[in-house]
Amino acid sequence: MADIDEAREHFQRIDADGDGFITAAEFKSALAQGGDWNVTETVAQAIINSRDLNGDKVLSFDEFWAHLTK
Repeated sequence: MADIDEAREHFQRIDADGDGFITAAEFKSALAQGGDWNVTETVAQAIINSRDLNGDKVLSFDEFWAHLTK
């Protein structure tokens, strides 16, 4: 998914409350909607932390995009 518009749409689907950040709870929910019911919020947070460039424990679109394009 290297198309920025497609990535932005995907990000917005995951960002359920529309605040511009993906939290562990939102990420866990998105994975569950995709069929992966086994991911815990702790695991979701660990995944976010591995992609979180500024250490605020959430993903901004810029961090999301940086992960997709590396």
